[in-house]
Amino acid sequence: MGHCLFLSVQKKTLTINSFQKGGDGGAPSECNDKYHPDNTPVVALSTGWFSDRKRCLAYITVYGNGRSVKARVVDECDSTMGCDSDHDYQPPCPNNIVDASKAVWKALGVPESDWGEMEVH
Repeated sequence: MGHCLFLSVQKKTLTINSFQKGGDGGAPSECNDKYHPDNTPVVALSTGWFSDRKRCLAYITVYGNGRSVKARVVDECDSTMGCDSDHDYQPPCPNNIVDASKAVWKALGVPESDWGEMEVH
C-alpha cells in the first residue's frame, strides 16, 4: 500500500471520470500506463497537485458529503493541455480538480443523479 498525501487547504472540486478502457479518461493512466475499472477508487489531480508525477500511486483521502474515502492517484488532470485524443478532446482542467472514478462518488454516498461536480476537502 502507498502512503497518504495531503493536498493544500484550497477548495477542491470533485469531478467524475471513467478511467477504464473506452471511458471518458482517454488514454491509459499516466502513473502506471493502465486503465482502472469504475469500481476502483482512483483519482486524477490537477497539474499543480499532481506535482510532476510525485503523487503517482499515492493515496489521498477525499472528504465530502459528510463522508470520506481513500483513493489512489493514478493520473493527471492536465491544467496546461487538452482538446486532443489523449485528453478525450476535453479542455484543460482548472487548477483545483480532483477527478474521481464512480467508486469515489459511491463511497461518499452521493446520489447518482447528483454526480458531476461537488466541493470537497
